[in-house]
Amino acid sequence: MSRIGLLNEKPLHASLKDWYAQPGDQFEVPVGGFVIDIVRDDLLLEIQTCSFASIKSKLAKLLESHQIRLIYPIAQEKWIVRLAKDDRAATRRKSPKRGRVEDVFREIVSIPEVMSRHNLSLEVLMIREEEARRYASGRTWRRKGWAREAQRVAHARVSC
Repeated sequence: MSRIGLLNEKPLHASLKDWYAQPGDQFEVPVGGFVIDIVRDDLLLEIQTCSFASIKSKLAKLLESHQIRLIYPIAQEKWIVRLAKDDRAATRRKSPKRGRVEDVFREIVSIPEVMSRHNLSLEVLMIREEEARRYASGRTWRRKGWAREAQRVAHARVSC
């Protein structure tokens, strides 16, 4: 696997790429001046774990000549694990937040002109997520010092 684009890749994104991987897929391939997560024959698979607005120009440019499947994970269930200093799980609890398929519409409104293109498909992936947090004094006042360290997929299923 190429190291292009992997420098800032988070565990959630990496685990989704592994989940989608099929024999013959190419990973982190430069296409049209952009790096694509997975290239499968003539199809480009782009996994987006944050705002669609950040990839608006990438999609607009690549859709001129390519078929793209945009994959968006939504945490239907989330477990929060607070890590002790020695990396063992100190506590584990279920988050009260529940993601729904409809949550994707908050992102779609930022790219309406791109969504109307015939060669773009959107796949919503409902996941069970585990979020590891570590105490970092003074870093995050909202979480009383607990900072997100990593997110991992515990289970996934395609919704639409």
